[in-house]
Amino acid sequence: MKTVTNGNNVTLHYKGTFSDGKVFDDSRARGSTMSITVGQGRLIKGFETALIGMTEGQTKNINLNSEQAYGPVRPEAIVTAPKSAFPEDFMFEEGMQVTGRTAEGGMSYATIVSFSDTEVTLDHNHPLAGKDINFEIELVKIDNDDSSSNE
Repeated sequence: MKTVTNGNNVTLHYKGTFSDGKVFDDSRARGSTMSITVGQGRLIKGFETALIGMTEGQTKNINLNSEQAYGPVRPEAIVTAPKSAFPEDFMFEEGMQVTGRTAEGGMSYATIVSFSDTEVTLDHNHPLAGKDINFEIELVKIDNDDSSSNE
């Protein structure tokens, strides 16, 4: 029986919930599985670690504290910007997710915390930072690197 090791390409379904059971993400609800190569660091650490040793068809429930998930809220990631940095006709709304460009030309993601006539407070933390979360993971398929060329 195949078990997941680093370097395996895996296909899985997952459902992410908060401690109160509220769902924040569900691959089945979207109608698509997720495929990932284990060990590349593209998943949150606690999720990726949970995949190691799983077998095809297995379902596992994990509970991650904020450190194992998206990390703590970083106060320095909450900044104030002038409203003039936004388009003139921009409709500000608390809780709205916005994107912009960094000084280096990269993408910046933030949530509008509050705004006044002249300023906007933006939270650049991940929306799930500081939160303990749970996942139900169903491992659908394991493709070993050395056998992926046989598809």
